[in-house]
Amino acid sequence: MFDQLREDIGSIYDRDPAARTGFEILTTYPGLHAVLAHRLTHTLWVHDLKLLARVLSNVARLFTGIEIHPGAQIGRRLFIDHGMGVVIGETAVVGDDCTLYHGVTLGGTSWQPGKRHPTLGRDVVVGAGAKVLGPIEIGDGARIGSNAVVVKTVPAGATVVGVPGRIIERERDADQRRRADTAARIGFDAYGATVDAPDPVANAINRMLDHIHHMDGRMEAMSRALEANGIMPHFDHDADLDTVVIDSPNPELLKSNPSH
Repeated sequence: MFDQLREDIGSIYDRDPAARTGFEILTTYPGLHAVLAHRLTHTLWVHDLKLLARVLSNVARLFTGIEIHPGAQIGRRLFIDHGMGVVIGETAVVGDDCTLYHGVTLGGTSWQPGKRHPTLGRDVVVGAGAKVLGPIEIGDGARIGSNAVVVKTVPAGATVVGVPGRIIERERDADQRRRADTAARIGFDAYGATVDAPDPVANAINRMLDHIHHMDGRMEAMSRALEANGIMPHFDHDADLDTVVIDSPNPELLKSNPSH
């Protein structure tokens, strides 16, 4: 239990730049409190103590503003950011490493018994105010935009926006994945760049990423050649550039030479 709690706190710390300490997360994050309460109520639910489970889930809702039905199946490392107004229905299934923002509803569209709520795969992000309705499946790695209303199955890796939800970015091809990898390494997220929503700035950045990738390849070949000839050992690329700082120019130098 404590290992899972540490895992939950660590996942929130990794995904929320506002989080400062584990103690702060444990004491002030209603999303974590709601998930912890759900683990208790879900255990009661599956052991046929359904009334007690419902009572405790309602108490948790009063304190957190998050309503998770005891029958819902929640995976590991779920992060509910802010959380107010989140509703997760009885037959909903949420995979590991998912992120839900405030106002999200995983709801049903039918009064008939049986499966009537959505199933989210792994690493799904659902933006603030989005509604995912019905017994549909949201594929691994999918992204649901803020205030979208999704009533149809979403393939893995797709991005969905609008009312009704429409797919604007399908699973990335090899070029897009390569650009994403290069962007992540240099600390840039080109998440918003899509083929269906052309953006001249995004297009220029993609060209820069392609050029950086090409330069990386040539530098790699040069490094291998230098090592093969005994001139210098091979060097590895930096995993990321977060720690690299470029010194600001000297203000006095700029005054004396404005061309800089």
